[in-house]
Amino acid sequence: MADIITSARADGRTLLTEVESKQLLQEAGIPVAMAHLAKKPKKAVEIADELGYPVVMKIVSPDIAHKSDVGGVVVGLRDAKAVRKAYKEMMERVEEAAPNAKIDGVAIQTMAKQGTEVIVGSTTDPQFGPVLMFGLGGVFVEVLKDVAFRVVPLEGRDAKQMVREIKGLPILQGVRGQDPADLEAIESLILRVSDFIETHPEIAELDLNPVFAYPDGALAVDARIVLTEVPA
Repeated sequence: MADIITSARADGRTLLTEVESKQLLQEAGIPVAMAHLAKKPKKAVEIADELGYPVVMKIVSPDIAHKSDVGGVVVGLRDAKAVRKAYKEMMERVEEAAPNAKIDGVAIQTMAKQGTEVIVGSTTDPQFGPVLMFGLGGVFVEVLKDVAFRVVPLEGRDAKQMVREIKGLPILQGVRGQDPADLEAIESLILRVSDFIETHPEIAELDLNPVFAYPDGALAVDARIVLTEVPA
């Protein structure tokens, strides 16, 4: 934990890469789809072969916060040839869209099975300090703005209330034949994130979006961590 944050500070960065963010989250016991850094197409193929197909490829850059906006996400890569092709094309797209961005390589991760998308995040309120947020994830969070907030630290009843007070609760409970999500797993993830944020005040923002909620668990597929600014 300290090494990753110290390294980012030394580079003058507040935005951690997805690979760094997921390493920290995994160490904290938060279930994440781990991402592995590849700086060359050959390494990307080696990682993909080891993980097993299909895989997801994402651009890794300390200067790019929203990867999909610059063509930096490709899903469903099913063999080594597709990985090599995606690597080359992604570099071309990103360099055109963000010519001044420093590119560290790409992240390769297993393509997680689809679940109900939720979001767990935190921000720092000037008055209350760290605040945790939960709601429906993916595109829903921006369109519906159906979210619940609590001040960190949270207790079990807080997590339970957050999950149950959003208007989208019926989606999590299973509608139109859809399997219900594991609400206890979501609550557990929320509490682990609360503990993580409470323990590490140097984290200014955190976004897990989407988190795939399954009938038997929950998994953060994408992760973004922003550190606090260091006083001059």
